[in-house]
Amino acid sequence: MTPFTIAIDGPAAAGKGTISKAVAERLGVAHLDTGLLYRATGKRVTLGEAPLEAAEKLTAEDLKATDLRTPAVAQAASRVASIPEVRAALVDFQRAFARRAGGAVLDGRDIGTVICPEAEVKLFVTASDAVRAGRRYRELIAGGHAVTEEEVLADLRERDARDSERDTAPLRPAEDAVVLDTSEMEIEAAVAEALRLIAARRG
Repeated sequence: MTPFTIAIDGPAAAGKGTISKAVAERLGVAHLDTGLLYRATGKRVTLGEAPLEAAEKLTAEDLKATDLRTPAVAQAASRVASIPEVRAALVDFQRAFARRAGGAVLDGRDIGTVICPEAEVKLFVTASDAVRAGRRYRELIAGGHAVTEEEVLADLRERDARDSERDTAPLRPAEDAVVLDTSEMEIEAAVAEALRLIAARRG
């Protein structure tokens, strides 16, 4: 079967991960949350490894860790993602996954712009700062983390600034990406709209 790549980018808590998993499941293709690669690398850095060494030694087991969604790991992930050598170390893995037989959905921050600029479909999922902060706050509280919504909002804005302003692979929509704003959408509606956009692009 001809490889087919769907690139889904966007800032934290916009819904891209949930949408990507659902789209991959509905279409029967593989899914890769590329953010986990950076979170797992960031976690190794918090444990004392140098960033590049952490990226080069990353294993499948690292991606299964249960604490990759904590605020501390998220900040570490954003910091290591700004290092060109770290990004380069993880590019080949992502590109090979994207072109696997049967198709693939990849979500992250630079899939449509850097990792897979030739992807057949590109979506950029976004939402307002307040909506994203509320979503992430509820997720963290449900996971037992002691945070305030104000702290979560400040954290998201800090990450957004770092991700958007970095020299290497800044967070931005690809020129040919379709923007999907989920601020006013429940998850099922967002998934349905993503599938509609994908079908329209695939023809």
